[in-house]
Amino acid sequence: MDKSKIHLQIVWGILLVLAGVGVFFRIPQVIPKIKTIEHFASAIGFVYFCFYLLGFLLILGGARKIFANYKKLTSRETNNE
Repeated sequence: MDKSKIHLQIVWGILLVLAGVGVFFRIPQVIPKIKTIEHFASAIGFVYFCFYLLGFLLILGGARKIFANYKKLTSRETNNE
């Protein structure tokens, strides 16, 4: 993989992490609106779980992508020198 693709993957990983953090900040604003929906009011615990799981998986996936591609980038630079 060339350097530009690795850089693009690192940027994509950063965007995934930021999206995950955004989910965590958005949960307190969205949950009161979801509680007003009669169908979801009884399963609010499950809704909380799903939102937090989504945020956690976005952060975890983004972090894995960043570290894996950063490792490729640094090993590639040391091999070229």
